[in-house]
Amino acid sequence: MKRHIVSRWLLLVGMIVVAPAVSRAATKDAGSRPNVVYVLADDLGWKDVGFHGSDIQTPHIDSLAKGGARLEQFYTQPMCTPSRAALMTGRYPHRYGLQTAVIPSAGTYGLPTDERLLPQSLAEAGYQTSIVGKWHLGHADKKYWPQSRGFDRQYGALLGEIDYYTHSAHGVVDWFREGEPLDEKGYATQLIGDEAVKQIGAHDTSKPLFLYLTFTAPHAPYQAPQEYVDRYGSIADTNRRTYAAMVTALDDQIGRVVKALEDRKMRENTLIVFASDNGGPRDPKFTGEVDTSGGTTPADNGPWREGKGTLYEGGTRVVSLVNWPGHIAAGTVVDQPLHQVDMYPTLAGLAGASTAGGKPLDGLDAWDTIAAGKPSPRTEVVYGIEPFRAAVRKGNWKLVWWALLPSRVELYDLARDPGEKANVASANPEIVKELQARAESLAKESAPPFFLTQAAGIAKEAYFGSVAIPGAAKAIEAAP
Repeated sequence: MKRHIVSRWLLLVGMIVVAPAVSRAATKDAGSRPNVVYVLADDLGWKDVGFHGSDIQTPHIDSLAKGGARLEQFYTQPMCTPSRAALMTGRYPHRYGLQTAVIPSAGTYGLPTDERLLPQSLAEAGYQTSIVGKWHLGHADKKYWPQSRGFDRQYGALLGEIDYYTHSAHGVVDWFREGEPLDEKGYATQLIGDEAVKQIGAHDTSKPLFLYLTFTAPHAPYQAPQEYVDRYGSIADTNRRTYAAMVTALDDQIGRVVKALEDRKMRENTLIVFASDNGGPRDPKFTGEVDTSGGTTPADNGPWREGKGTLYEGGTRVVSLVNWPGHIAAGTVVDQPLHQVDMYPTLAGLAGASTAGGKPLDGLDAWDTIAAGKPSPRTEVVYGIEPFRAAVRKGNWKLVWWALLPSRVELYDLARDPGEKANVASANPEIVKELQARAESLAKESAPPFFLTQAAGIAKEAYFGSVAIPGAAKAIEAAP
């Protein structure tokens, strides 16, 4: 697939993030390369943790936030596959065709193999690398699977929108260990926690550990053990009650993982990152086949507009924290823009891992912002660049551009209007023009979305009779 030439601006950014900063050089010289446990929740609402004022009980997550840094302007992509791709590559997903929707069960594509992933860089630096939980970056060909992309070990779901007890999606079991199908009983959240605790207990501490701990919770379908549901009998809405139970079950497993690190005397030299992959869903179409007729979409994104699947703050500004005892001051609040792509160079820098040899990163090393209170290196946030929509932020100005006819342009001043209620595009034409030009520039660097090109191919074959039309419809409907 033809790729556009990377701009001089992006090449300059790549040179900056590759150059080692003073803080990470000092960390490397001190011989204190941390273990890294990156915990990813799935579709968690921004407000659905205790430290953001929720009635949902999350004492273990709250403890990590209290003892470390809360990232209050941490951005991701608005859906699962694009968001996870951004984390793994340190690059925006429009650069390699994963910017639109998620990889459906019928999808034959994956994260392109010419992208160099974070676990590859860490493995080359001597880390033991493991993914426990959800992948969702390619399942149809083993070249896309985790152990072909830098992970030494793998356990969990390749797609991820699974039944929590049967571990199946669209009638097919999606549960693997080391790339082999696994028939296992139990509640998925607890099984993922069990595996993480087991691997920490058996870890060879002569090597640093990178554990990518990626829960399916609290993504739909909304299912939880009755003992957890019973804790929230005061919540009338059925979906919200079960969702709350799922979040607390997730929190309990995080508590078990922290205790396992303490038991192995690894905790003091372990950096823990916690985040959601995107905002919580507020539109029923992003909850799959869940019945919302008798209830609601249960996630709560607090003051942010809308949720998963949208380019508004509710879909892209997520709950996040970083905790590393002795290196990040307890009670730190980082209220400056950071993006998920920044985690690649930040973690690689702390690990003494090279980011050379890959493509230019969009991510910027944010360690001094997190640990030393320095200004964020990020002045721009790219929420999404797709053929039919785009959103970019420069400073406090955010443009949301709907390119489909009839087109619509929205501009928000997030400093004065973080809830995105007042469209001030007509009063600020020059800012709109500048941000539209930036979006156009990024679009010219984009690869065509795999999701749309594959859907177009299926539709073409169906139209000309090469495949049955019901088969085409099923393939398209399989995507949330």
